[in-house]
Amino acid sequence: MSESMYQEPTMAFTDSAASKVKSLIQEEQNDDLKLRVYITGGGCAGFSYGFTFDDAMAEDDTAIINDGVTMVVDSMSFQYLAGAEVDYKEGLAGSQFVINNPNATTTCGCGSSFSI
Repeated sequence: MSESMYQEPTMAFTDSAASKVKSLIQEEQNDDLKLRVYITGGGCAGFSYGFTFDDAMAEDDTAIINDGVTMVVDSMSFQYLAGAEVDYKEGLAGSQFVINNPNATTTCGCGSSFSI
């Protein structure tokens, strides 16, 4: 029997985002910190993205590692973020983490909230 070609959807953690997180962790002087990405209800389009630092991981967290830096997502948020890309952009309007989420059917102008 051949193995199934189905692969569990994951998330992308870009080099740019990992590099920024690494520099922020160095500023905090705590190598245990991880970037936690999560979804909350609210925002102009229904759900909002959130980012925080966390030094703990839950059993049901998904971890994505890039360049020695860990991004974690809880299981509830992961179902809305599977296949998404977390990136860090610098531009005239400022610098910020951004999520390119193929699951979002609509997003707001600021890019921080979405609906499915």
